[in-house]
Amino acid sequence: MAEMANMDPEGMDGVRMTWNVWPRTKVEASKCVVPLAASISPIRRHSDIPSLPYAPLRCRTCVSVLNAFSRVDFAAKIWICPFCFQRNPFPPQYHMISDTNLPGELYPQYTTVEYALPPSTGQFDPRTAAAPPQTPPPVFVFVLDTCMIEEELGFAKSALKQAIGLLPENALVGFVSFGTQAHVHELGFSEMSKVFVFKGNKEVSKDQVLDQLGLSSRRAPTSGFPKGAQNGFQSAAGVNRFLLPASDCEYTLDLLLDELQTDQWPVQPGHRPQRCTGVALSVAAGLLGACLPGTGVRIVALVGGPCTEGPGTIISKDLSDPVRSHKDLDKDAAPYYKKAVKFYDSIAKQLVAQGHVLDLFASALDQVGVAEMKVAVESTGGLVVLSESFGHSVFKDSFKRVFEDGEQSLGLCFNGTLEINCSKDIKIQGVIGPCSSLEKKGASVADTVIGEGNTNAWKLCGLDKSTCLTVFFDLSSTGSNAPGTVNPQFYLQFVTSYQNPEGQTLLRVTTITRQWVDTALSTEELVQGFDQETAAVVMARLASFKMETEEGFDATRWLDRTLIRLCSKFGDYRKDDPTSFTLNPYFSLFPQFMFNLRRSQFVQDLSQLCSMWLLLQPTEFFY
Repeated sequence: MAEMANMDPEGMDGVRMTWNVWPRTKVEASKCVVPLAASISPIRRHSDIPSLPYAPLRCRTCVSVLNAFSRVDFAAKIWICPFCFQRNPFPPQYHMISDTNLPGELYPQYTTVEYALPPSTGQFDPRTAAAPPQTPPPVFVFVLDTCMIEEELGFAKSALKQAIGLLPENALVGFVSFGTQAHVHELGFSEMSKVFVFKGNKEVSKDQVLDQLGLSSRRAPTSGFPKGAQNGFQSAAGVNRFLLPASDCEYTLDLLLDELQTDQWPVQPGHRPQRCTGVALSVAAGLLGACLPGTGVRIVALVGGPCTEGPGTIISKDLSDPVRSHKDLDKDAAPYYKKAVKFYDSIAKQLVAQGHVLDLFASALDQVGVAEMKVAVESTGGLVVLSESFGHSVFKDSFKRVFEDGEQSLGLCFNGTLEINCSKDIKIQGVIGPCSSLEKKGASVADTVIGEGNTNAWKLCGLDKSTCLTVFFDLSSTGSNAPGTVNPQFYLQFVTSYQNPEGQTLLRVTTITRQWVDTALSTEELVQGFDQETAAVVMARLASFKMETEEGFDATRWLDRTLIRLCSKFGDYRKDDPTSFTLNPYFSLFPQFMFNLRRSQFVQDLSQLCSMWLLLQPTEFFY
């Protein structure tokens, strides 16, 4: 077992903590130097996680989910919540429960379980339902830039054809192209090509999108889907004109892409093409928000250059005007930057509210404006790939992995939420990662904020098997009311709801327990519970976050001071004798991790990290 744990330290829970035992007071916690934090993989794949075909039981007081650490009175048919100690009765379907007949969530080894829930009702009772309702299919809307040379456009069209062939047959597909204007292509009428055109020089509201597309007369129901997409779903106010199952529109899209040409709008000598990237993304978001809110949707944008027209513009059309650099951003000398960020921030909020994802594949020898657009990608958990050409293997291999199935697939999932339940006296400061706050206040919300804070619930529009979030905790107790005097254990529960690629709604519940220790008496147990690898990851994420959000933050100095404080707290030495210094083996690797972090190019050059989303060389990329 020990050998297996070393091979897979996260286990089925996908949770690792900086400290595996916690001090009892806020003051003692501050002396730990490395914050109380957990690194979690919400939907990490593991063969031992059981799947339960029914809805979970929740506590009447704190709404935490029944778990393996709940105390059960089999005679009285009640269970006691380990978080708030509320006594909850079991519903009638649990009348056969006993110490030899346990439901899956109460088995001690199943600290992580997954509930399979129909999306329409959010629950499935096998006693009353003969079969679960039909599940909604995933939706992909491709947004293609046509302001490119013919060769580049050919590479992009070829990649799109390959992607459509890899999609599940029931997946819904839409297509938007843009240049000087944005074009929404109607796929439901294959006999003749029909396109709806939007001006690229002014912002378009969702209502204007619906009016122009002829969708405003009737509001689309939340559960509406095109006929043929899934049996049992009805057409949503004409959405089947624009979104069709891949199996039905693959031939139509192939013909459309074959006929699609580069943007025909004339470009004056010495000027850049008129590219309305912002309008195209706004139109795609408006269409999907009206037709398919709360459904697994990915907007996949292929962009070949900077936006020069309408909202989201990052540079003028005049070639003599150079594209802003990271130095311009630092000096506030980029005239279009703030306005573009404000526009894409509004797009981000709209996509988060709808539960939709924006993926960006950019290909250009110059910049394309990722620094401005990153807020929409980060908030929705999207992907960014930068390459110098759509014919480059970086783009082609990355693009293929998004849609292919099997071991090499990314395991993309949709429309998720994360909720965290904590024992009393534990507070959540926030989360760093691809998520957005749902602004759900509660007793477990801390006053200090790190990342996405002031909440105990977050939206995860897009997530995959490698998605990892860092959660920061704090303690509210003082020495007079320190926890652990009655119960030496504390509990954390991570509840993640998401839609898998097949459209099924799943609820994964991970409940973990750790121990309180009195560090005022001895730090030996605390030291033995230190996870240096997790601590290094958490410190790196926290340093990166501070570099992007705190003006004038000196990452190198901060890392140095943190390491010095840690060694001073947990090292053994004689004053004024450097050769006497020794560090506990549980901390032996952490200084090396910090040294390599502080000397990395991103930390050494502060401005480079702050704008690294955009200012990478064309051959560098993100997965």
